[in-house]
Amino acid sequence: MSGDGKLNRKTKTAFIVLLVVILVLAALPVLSVAFSSILASWHGCTLHEGFSNPCMIAGADRGDMLYTMFVMGWLMLISLPFGMAALIAWTIALMIAVIQARRKAEIA
Repeated sequence: MSGDGKLNRKTKTAFIVLLVVILVLAALPVLSVAFSSILASWHGCTLHEGFSNPCMIAGADRGDMLYTMFVMGWLMLISLPFGMAALIAWTIALMIAVIQARRKAEIA
């Protein structure tokens, strides 16, 4: 931390990288559902959570893969609350780092 009350570049980068990791991990199940739905729609396939349907993509049946990706959306019931908790912890850690930088600048 520098003497002007701001976070240094290394600390800012660490907080930004951590924020991106938290957001991506929390959103992966939602992204999986969106991607599988879009892919199935583009190829005219039926996709639902009941069972897998045949879906020919690039000359091969990808119905099971699309079904698995679609059902992975249920993991958002776990990933979103954990992501929210991690985001709250990240916010608290950022506030503590900023407060410490300001106190260090006042002392200097």
